[in-house]
Amino acid sequence: MMDARSIDPVCGMRVSPDSFAIEHLGIRYAFCSQQCQDRFKAHPHLYIGVPGEEAPRQKGMSVIKQRRFRLDQPLTDTEATSLMDELGDMMGIEHVDVAGDTIAITYDLLQATAEQIEERIGQTGAGLDTGLGARLQRGFIHNFEEIEVRSLEVGPDPWRA
Repeated sequence: MMDARSIDPVCGMRVSPDSFAIEHLGIRYAFCSQQCQDRFKAHPHLYIGVPGEEAPRQKGMSVIKQRRFRLDQPLTDTEATSLMDELGDMMGIEHVDVAGDTIAITYDLLQATAEQIEERIGQTGAGLDTGLGARLQRGFIHNFEEIEVRSLEVGPDPWRA
C-alpha cells in the first residue's frame, strides 16, 4: 500500500516513491513527470497546505483556462494530429483543437501554464506567431497567470519570494 507521499501532489496520480522525487521542508514528494515537479517547485503552497489550512489542490480546486495560440503557419493534418497528441499528453490538458494556424486549448492552471504549453508546442517543431502583438499578448498571459496562481497559494506570503 502506498502512503500519501506516493501520490503526486499536483495531479493526484499514484507514483513510485522515487519518481521525480524531491525534498521540500523535510518531506519527500514524488511526481509523475518533470512537468508536475516543475509546477510544485514554482508554487508548492498550491499543492500542500499549512497547519489549519488546506491548499487549493487539496480542496480539489481546478482553475480552468481556455486559450488560443496562433502559429506562424498552418499545419498539415498529420502535423496537427501529432501536435494534438503531444499536447494531450501533458498533465492538466482537457481539450486541444488545431485548425489551420490556430490552436484552441483548455487546461487546468494548477497543472499546466500557457508558458509550459508554448514550450511543448515549440518542442514539436511548430512555431508560434512571432509578431509583436502575439508576443505581447503571450507575455501578458504569463504575467496574469503568475499573479492568479500566487493569489491562490496558502501559507507564507507568496509575494515575498
